[in-house]
Amino acid sequence: MVTWVETFNKITIEEINKKDLLMIIEALDYTGKNTNNQEFIDLKDSMLGQLCSLAETNEEDFLSLLQK
Repeated sequence: MVTWVETFNKITIEEINKKDLLMIIEALDYTGKNTNNQEFIDLKDSMLGQLCSLAETNEEDFLSLLQK
């Protein structure tokens, strides 16, 4: 029997489309700036850094790719 936790652990970045990923990044940035909560900014920066590393590109090019 597979539990929801085991299923959740198998979710990959491939299952999130570009539009949704961009929305998550922008929401973290917006929330961090408008609430002065550095944790949102740090999470956005961490996610973006890891995604750029996986894509072997810089932040500007990665965000440009998501916007297409």
